Amino acid sequence: MVIEKSEQIIREVGKVLVGKDEVIEKVLMTIYAGGHILLEDYPGVGKTTLALGFAKTLGMDYKRIQFTSDTMPSDITGFSVYNKQTGEFEYKAGAVDCQLFLGDEINRTSPKTQSALLEVMEEGSVTVDGITHKIKKPFVCIATQNPVGSVGTQPLPDSQLDRFMVRLSIGYPSTREQVDIIKQRQYHNPIENVQRVVSAEDILEIQNYLASIKVTDEILEYMTLLCEQTRESSLVELGVSPRGVIALSQLARARAILKERTYVIPEDVQNVFVDVCAHRVILRPQAKIEGVTAQKLLEDILSRIEPPYLGNEKKIRRK
Repeated sequence: MVIEKSEQIIREVGKVLVGKDEVIEKVLMTIYAGGHILLEDYPGVGKTTLALGFAKTLGMDYKRIQFTSDTMPSDITGFSVYNKQTGEFEYKAGAVDCQLFLGDEINRTSPKTQSALLEVMEEGSVTVDGITHKIKKPFVCIATQNPVGSVGTQPLPDSQLDRFMVRLSIGYPSTREQVDIIKQRQYHNPIENVQRVVSAEDILEIQNYLASIKVTDEILEYMTLLCEQTRESSLVELGVSPRGVIALSQLARARAILKERTYVIPEDVQNVFVDVCAHRVILRPQAKIEGVTAQKLLEDILSRIEPPYLGNEKKIRRK
């Protein structure tokens, strides 16, 4: 049932994001894993469209905010208003009072406003005037930012980057795909054709089911070794945190579900390792001088750490 519904979701979102099934699949996996997504790519490749497509097909309560230099933290978390009649302060919910929150161009607002998302991304709640308000589940944050045009932008703090389970890039479509996109939009907006496939309750049920996906000790050790290698490299200032290891485990479980398995295999870990860890690695200046990127470093680690052999007694060993 989950596989059938997942294929339908990917097909529906594919109506508005042509030829990008792999990215759509990874966003869906992250939602199943209860994580948040950072879409970093060039303008006009479909970042916002992707979020809109998911909001419609998943049947989730959706809100969007366009981050600008004058966006305030209260726009995110909400604020209290004094009611003359009751003589009490009343809470007015902010933009995160939803199930699918899109923060468009998150790097165009101040660090103070960016930090307003920290609590809700980690704990699913916001605290205003000392009172904590729970956000309805499931809650997913999809944030976008452009890697070029740094004028007027504020880089996300490392602590906030760590709260995004994955950082994904959509990339430019091929020539054939661009032609199809133009044809699609000649007479109508394809988002109008996207159908609801599941409900928010269905997503919550899948998120709860994730805990039943088996991860052997050998696979757990494999994931831990991969992440530890990022901390030991001489080219790395800050490696993958324990939160990153947990995120890697959760996303590997979600991939196993999409592949119709009740257990995780090394291929699941390898498939999502770069997406989960690249934005959590801070390189030293020497790495930039040598032309080493976070992705290249992680791919090198994957090639050096031998995966476990499931079903026998061989242990993980370094190549």
